Amino acid sequence: MATHGPSGAKLETDAPVDNEGKGESFSPTDLVATALATCMATIMGIAAKRHSLNLEGMKIETTKEMSADTPRRIVALKSTITIPLPGNHPQRKLLEAAALGCPVHHSLDPRIAKPVEFVWGS
Repeated sequence: MATHGPSGAKLETDAPVDNEGKGESFSPTDLVATALATCMATIMGIAAKRHSLNLEGMKIETTKEMSADTPRRIVALKSTITIPLPGNHPQRKLLEAAALGCPVHHSLDPRIAKPVEFVWGS
């Protein structure tokens, strides 16, 4: 169990069933995928707040792909960001740049594929 120092929040992890775990909680590699998605959402939220934009209803889905060989590792984190704003929104480039500029995205090993698809609403 991990404990966040400043808040005391606790987090449990478990290995996936295919790697000798019970699969009863996030695996450490699930948390990497979650960190990427939540980081993009957070940075987009900061940019949206600065420009008085409403991103309520935004959804980010990140899919993790593990290697088939050893050592076991993440080989791809594919994200789809659904944004409830029209595709011709004047702040489109700002929001996309915010997502792609998140610290987690830039901290991951460059050998990990990190494609991001932006789906704009109408």
